[in-house]
Amino acid sequence: MVSSEQRRRQLAREKYERQMQRRAEAASARKRRNTILGAALAVVVLAGGGGLFAGGAFSSDDKDKSSSAASTPQAAPSQGDPTKADPAAAPTRKPVEGCAAPAPGSPNGKQFKAEPAMSVDQGASYTMALDTNCGKVTVALDAAKAPHTVNSFNFLAGEQYFDHTKCHRLTTDGIFVLQCGDPTAKGSGGPGYQFADENLTGATYPAGTVAMANAGPGTNGSQFFLVYKDTQLPPNYTPFGKITGGLDVVQKIAAAGTLEGAGDGHPMADVTLNSVTVSKG
Repeated sequence: MVSSEQRRRQLAREKYERQMQRRAEAASARKRRNTILGAALAVVVLAGGGGLFAGGAFSSDDKDKSSSAASTPQAAPSQGDPTKADPAAAPTRKPVEGCAAPAPGSPNGKQFKAEPAMSVDQGASYTMALDTNCGKVTVALDAAKAPHTVNSFNFLAGEQYFDHTKCHRLTTDGIFVLQCGDPTAKGSGGPGYQFADENLTGATYPAGTVAMANAGPGTNGSQFFLVYKDTQLPPNYTPFGKITGGLDVVQKIAAAGTLEGAGDGHPMADVTLNSVTVSKG
């Protein structure tokens, strides 16, 4: 017969064993959580490094978007600001010669449900004028080789979509581009629709090229980049125009460097598109 003291000891031992089991289970659960968290953080780090230009190498969104990005080169044009810099914590801008205060106003933020119907004449010539606070840049648009892209720019310019938007990204190391066209200035904005890539066969990006930023194949929106120095990129970004005037304006902006002092960041010049127009002929 089991004595009361033996029974007490047995109950205490069982209680201790149950406590040890619960502690072991809790430790195992913590280990699993930490493993999962570590893997998730690794994915975030890799995604942040890979989606350098927010929707592609020159990306347009942390929908990416950052989406965004082509892995070659390291800092390609994507829809999405690869710097992930906090504007509130950014250093103070310094004056850049030739750049004035932006015109009063703010982006209208319009959104559209679908790509606009084709209205451009593929046999005609179109010119886009970027009136920036640092000078004017004119671009000859290639409606023959990139009709949907030119059609979209013609439509958005007519809606004053680009007016008062900032050029949010400058790269001065590895690739040499100024990225614009995002009304949010964060690298994740777009017009609400996307359209297919064009003119990629044999695409190159010499100085003066104007091409689309993206978040991967078929994700063109409104973000684009101006190449101010010959740049090596994979043929993943729709070239749709050539700078015919004002390349020196973009080069001057690039020469001032980035706000962060790195080779990839926000332009030191507070570059703003006061207005953007597209004209035929």
